[in-house]
Parts: sequence; C-alpha cells; structure tokens
Amino acid sequence: MRNALTIDLEDWYHPELVRPHLSHNEHKAQIEVSTQALLSLLRSRSVKATFFVVGEVAKRSPQLLRSIADEGHELACHGMSHRTLWEMTPEQFRSELDEFAIVMNTTVPGAEVLGFRAPTFSLDNRTRWALTVLASLGYHYDSSVFPLKTPLYGVGGCPLGPYRPSPDDIAVASRGGDESGTLLEFPMSVWSWAGLRLPVCGGFYLRALPLRLVLFCLRQINRQRPFVIYVHPWEAYCGTPRISLPLLQRWVTYYNLQAVMPRLTALLDAFSFAPMRTVLQDMGKWNT
Repeated sequence: MRNALTIDLEDWYHPELVRPHLSHNEHKAQIEVSTQALLSLLRSRSVKATFFVVGEVAKRSPQLLRSIADEGHELACHGMSHRTLWEMTPEQFRSELDEFAIVMNTTVPGAEVLGFRAPTFSLDNRTRWALTVLASLGYHYDSSVFPLKTPLYGVGGCPLGPYRPSPDDIAVASRGGDESGTLLEFPMSVWSWAGLRLPVCGGFYLRALPLRLVLFCLRQINRQRPFVIYVHPWEAYCGTPRISLPLLQRWVTYYNLQAVMPRLTALLDAFSFAPMRTVLQDMGKWNT
C-alpha cells in the first residue's frame, strides 16, 4: 500500500507562530538550502512526493521549483502568502489563488496544480467556502482538514480517510447526488482507538511522539487505508533560525528538530510512499 508523502514548501518565517514576531525586513530566505537535504533523501530512496508550494517561495526561488518538478514530484498549492483562511474573505482568497496561478505558470510552465493545503490547517466550518472557490478554479483535491480539534485548528468528528465534504458541514461526507463540483478531501492522518484520536501525520507530532509509537500507529492505519505524512524544509535543516517566542510556542515550533531527518528516513524505510494524487488514484478516488 502506498501512502502520501507531502512537503509543505514554506520558509522558516512562514509558520503561524513565528510570523507575528518578525518584521518584513527580517525575512531572510533559506528555502533553497533547507530543501536540499529533503530532495537528496527522496532521491536516494527513489521516492516522489507532493510539494505544497507557497507562492512567495516560487516567486523568489524559481529554479528550486523547476528542480522539484524536473525530479518528478507533484506540485500543489499552499497559498500565495501563507496567510490562513481565517484571515481572508472569499474574494481575497480567490485573488491569492489567481496570483499563485500566474507565478506558477511563469515559473513552471505546463505544471498541473490540482491540489491545495491551507496554511495552518485553517479549513473548518468557518472557512468551508474555500472549497467552493477551489473547485471553481479547477482544483480537484484538498488536504487541509485536521480531523481532531486542537487549540489552534482542527475539525472534530470528521471522516479519517479521503471523502467529499458536504457543502453544509465539512465534518460530514456528501451523500448521493452530483459530486462533480465537490472537492475530494484527504484529511491529515490520526490513529483512532476507543474513541480517542492521536495525530501521527508529521510536523510537530513526528518530532514530539516516540518514533516507535508513530510507526505502530501508522501500521495500524495501513491495515485500513493509506495515510498522509507532512514535513517542512525548515524542520529538517540544522541552520533554521530560532527566534524568541513564548515558551509553549517555542516548544511547538523548535522541539526536536534534529530528529526530523532520521525519523523521516525511518518512515521511508518502513513504508511505501507516492505523491498524494497518485495515492488517490490507487484508491480509486480519482474520477476526474
């Protein structure tokens, strides 16, 4: 069974907990160097991934995008500016996606961008209008729903595997009728046991949880369906700047960064991975 490996291609200053503490002139890019270790690891294992790209990164580092595309990875959208959906109106979101399309068409002509992931998993019932906007612009799938309510994000009670959300409630799968205008949702992976849900989908959770527990949970998920993993280049790079943050935010952002590459390597050795679009095709979910 192949699982979805995804890279959120954002720089060290893009995360929600970091951005408010920096002025614009402090945004010194390091995305090109921080991404190289990930690309090298994927190359060594002959693994292809989906790169959810922040448009600002594509605009600033076009050669990096071309290299990623040339190596056969899927390109998808992570917004233009890494602003959350909570910060935007539908019109502002559409404008960002239009700008993103222009940048991508200029940077990687002919690249087919069909997937989207909202920064900070900011898709929930307050922002479900985003799915309508995405569908109207030709996107086919989304991977923004975090199926567990946390203090920062998440949607409690929604399906754990790929589904098509109801337009009235993102936590409910659409039932019957014409689904041609409905995006396919690939939610972030959590392990469910006795009514409890444990996130094991990457990012902070990959850094904070014991690796043996992560591997066990992912194997349990694979007994039923593919899972999705995400990492950020800044997590996998030893030179990522560490700014002064409140204690809890600092822990969430920087804890155990040195473990990301060894743990990702362990996952690549333990499981089979492919781009998200390919995994959806394997599951028979890709009907467009």
